Amino acid sequence: MEFGISDALQIIGSLAFFIYGMKMMSEGVQRAAGSQLRNILRAMTKNRYLGVLTGFLVTALVQSSSASTVMTVSFVNAGLLSLVESAGIMMGANIGTTVTGWIISILGFKVKLSAYSIPLFAIGLPMLFSKFGRLKYWGEFIIGFAILFMGLSFLKDAVPDIKSNPEILDFLQHFTEWGIWSRILFVFIGAIATIVVQSSSAAMAITLTLCAQGWLPFPIAASMILGENIGTTITAELASIVGNTNAKRSARIHSMFNIIGVTWMVILLPILLPILSYVLQNFFGAIDPYSPDGMPIGLSAFHTAFNLTNVLLLLGFVPLLVKAAIWSVPSSGEDEETEGLKFISTGTLTPELATIEVQKEVARFGDIVSRMSGFAFSLLNANKDKKKAKFLKKLSKYEEITDNFELEITQYVSKLADKKMTNKTSRRLRSFLNMCNDLERIGDLYYQMSKILEKKSEDGIYFLPEQRNQLSTMFELINSAFEIMIENISNPHYDKVNIQKAIVAEEAINTQRDLMKEYNLSNLGTPEYNVNSAMVFNSMFSVLEKIGDHIINVSEDITGNIE
Repeated sequence: MEFGISDALQIIGSLAFFIYGMKMMSEGVQRAAGSQLRNILRAMTKNRYLGVLTGFLVTALVQSSSASTVMTVSFVNAGLLSLVESAGIMMGANIGTTVTGWIISILGFKVKLSAYSIPLFAIGLPMLFSKFGRLKYWGEFIIGFAILFMGLSFLKDAVPDIKSNPEILDFLQHFTEWGIWSRILFVFIGAIATIVVQSSSAAMAITLTLCAQGWLPFPIAASMILGENIGTTITAELASIVGNTNAKRSARIHSMFNIIGVTWMVILLPILLPILSYVLQNFFGAIDPYSPDGMPIGLSAFHTAFNLTNVLLLLGFVPLLVKAAIWSVPSSGEDEETEGLKFISTGTLTPELATIEVQKEVARFGDIVSRMSGFAFSLLNANKDKKKAKFLKKLSKYEEITDNFELEITQYVSKLADKKMTNKTSRRLRSFLNMCNDLERIGDLYYQMSKILEKKSEDGIYFLPEQRNQLSTMFELINSAFEIMIENISNPHYDKVNIQKAIVAEEAINTQRDLMKEYNLSNLGTPEYNVNSAMVFNSMFSVLEKIGDHIINVSEDITGNIE
């Protein structure tokens, strides 16, 4: 039997077709149901048991454990999920990913795939041209499903049939006689295959296809399935690299859970496989998992049984897994408070799912900008040069931070803008950009204020007690407006935000500005009222009023782009 470069390219191309179909299917359903997926993850993670159910449902829906785990790591990074909650979701994702194996083994090897894929194209293609965004994305999901089936069909045809030439696989006998070391070897091979194709579902499809064609015996294929469970953890680990400490710990929990499970299963494999074979042959239609025809069903059953048992065994040890993750990923000890983005971690999510990360980052941006108000007030009231220098330096540093925040968030949103998204998501991202522009401008105004106060100190200008009191009142009003603004930004439901409180706060700032302006003008020309002091006073309340304008702009940005 000849096997050349052309045959190898046929296999690679068929696999690429399969992976592309799965990617299209996964992204289509994420776009169509992105907000619902976010709500499911937020609402159904009250405890680890609900987390398992959530992970199973989401993974079964998007047909990708990698998408589920990356999503989970991102939400831990964004502070939406705790480590315990994320552990439950990832355990459930391991069970959910076995659904793919069942689809492949039942439909992929029992029926003619073209009987499914062609009608699916007929249904999905008209949906792609729909004016309704959600219907269009469901069309992508259906067509992705059809492409997945066609890729699997091509893969079956591309893999040579060696049933009539079994001697070709005689070399495998040399690797199956080493006991537990043989199982470890094929676990390693399965993990490498998954890392290379970056999809446990694709690696599973390869394994099932090779089994159906008679390439692999059942114990070896089972070992490779175990390896694929380890290989799939690399996706979450990669996603966590640019995340915060908790994101790395969440990915580590996933890795430890899979490695522990694979370890006990590798040891017990010679005992459990005959039991599984007995059950399948006597209770499920006389399926022989050791035969090429029965092996795909046998492997799917093994995959599900293993992951389900592993979850049941380790679910009670989640607190210990969390402690081990915290120990293995210690806190960096660095001040993550203001140096850079904290929640935005990866560009692998669809825009619908990534908006939650951006929202958390913009809310943090607002909180950082609001701190500048405290620094400016402390600078105003500082009476020692050392303290003045300290707050001048802080305001200068924070002004640079606000510039970097706007730049990095804008760059991230710009990358998302290149992807397909719903109109609602597009409006949401546009509102984020507008908010960042206003927040960055507030940072500039506080820096401008620091320069005004620095010049005041150098020139030996002093404020009267009444001037200080009025400025203190203005700062209090600004701080109240900041609190309302941050509350509005942090609201997960922008369409339900009511900015009436923000409008009232803005009106109070304008009223105070008018009082200060009247006070300043009415006292000019009196002997005790210094002209230079009056000019600085005027500059201060004018800058504070502009800050108030940008604060209300942020809340208006929230509601202005939501239908």
